[in-house]
Amino acid sequence: MIRVFKHYVPKALIILGIIEALVFMASVYIGAIARFGWDFDTAGDPHGVDPVWLKATLFTLVMISAMTACGLYQRNLREGMEGMLLRVAISALLATLAASLLFYLFPDAVFFGRGIFGIAMTISVISVILLRWGFVHVVNQENLKRNVLVLGTGTKAAMLEQFKRKSDRQGFNILGYVQISSEVVQVPAEKVLHLDVTLVDFTQAHEVHEIVVAVEDRRRAFPTADLLDCKLSGIDVIDLLTFFERQIGRIKLDILHPSWFIFSDGFSHTLARRFTKRVFDIVVSSIILVCAAPLMLLAMVLIVIDDPGPIFYGQVRVGDKWKLFRILKFRSMRTDAEKHGAQFATKNDPRVTRIGRFLRKTRIDELPQLLTVLKGDMSFVGPRPERPEFVERFSAQIPYYADRHRVKPGLTGWAQICYPYGASDKDALEKLEYDLYYVKNYSLFLDLLILLQTAEVILWGKGAR
Repeated sequence: MIRVFKHYVPKALIILGIIEALVFMASVYIGAIARFGWDFDTAGDPHGVDPVWLKATLFTLVMISAMTACGLYQRNLREGMEGMLLRVAISALLATLAASLLFYLFPDAVFFGRGIFGIAMTISVISVILLRWGFVHVVNQENLKRNVLVLGTGTKAAMLEQFKRKSDRQGFNILGYVQISSEVVQVPAEKVLHLDVTLVDFTQAHEVHEIVVAVEDRRRAFPTADLLDCKLSGIDVIDLLTFFERQIGRIKLDILHPSWFIFSDGFSHTLARRFTKRVFDIVVSSIILVCAAPLMLLAMVLIVIDDPGPIFYGQVRVGDKWKLFRILKFRSMRTDAEKHGAQFATKNDPRVTRIGRFLRKTRIDELPQLLTVLKGDMSFVGPRPERPEFVERFSAQIPYYADRHRVKPGLTGWAQICYPYGASDKDALEKLEYDLYYVKNYSLFLDLLILLQTAEVILWGKGAR
């Protein structure tokens, strides 16, 4: 894993992204040569001033954004070849639509001949399919993975057994578990290692790249000297919580100690970071609001036709620093939906109207919240804004739940794209682990990534109720 602005990104995905970006750039040059020969630099441009490298850069940015929006740069894409082909096809369609819109809006600045574009798109799609096929085979080669040795055999160490699928273990391979003192064995017995040499000698003999400390009690027989020897010998040593944060993008609450919060990096709320986030909110929300205005007008008409009553639905939510504010959404439920009090939406909720079900599935019902973002009560990206009744209950039951309100709530967020719709206390706990990861590591880069991946949630209808 490589940290990009504090967000963990698999090294293999970065390499794949760079290779694909180079392919996209090259495909435009190949298209230009095929259409106009070697004297191609401004060929096909009616003004004769738009060099090919500008067109290639624009094409690359559009393609990378479309593929990210279709989930092709997910950490653990568990779909087979057919699912990957579908995503590539949809990303090519999105890229074509996006490029067409850009060419229509800015014809003088980004002129792109249809011939060049067609050749570049064809080469790109074929190359991506071949690269993805090769990528799946390469990343699953055991000799290319980081060898991980786990220190501990108890309950904490057993948590690593959740990485069962190949897609969950991309990039690392657990060699085994080392028992410390009389620690109870909770991991598979065949994976317990009984060392007859020093820890550093074992790591060097078996090419161990990293040691994950998952000991139940560090106060008894903790091998401080051995770990120090490994660290100074070039072996990475990390704790279990940091390993989970890196691999799955969440902070595991069941092994969290306050000291980890205190001594770990992150939770930075500098003036520059707040300013860039606010500018991002205003720019993105304004663009989407203008583009979605016709769709919003249509939604308003359909709501009235389907279920006469108020078009909008206002509700009090908890915001940054626990301040209360009011959100605005398109009404998607019957007017008497909460006559028995506040409650979570459930699957196939009978309170949802016919048009409301569609609005929720496509997230159109949340578009009026863009006005709340422009007002400054919400951010475009952040933890989901919750109702005071739920916040009060969860804060009393779940440790650190109140700390998700250290930043502004968002229209979309890390938890929303990583976890389906939550309708229970267990869901609230698991979504909190993703929220805390965002609060700890948020940046403009992560916000852009979440913005693009939100498109996948909408296209594939994930989590809506």
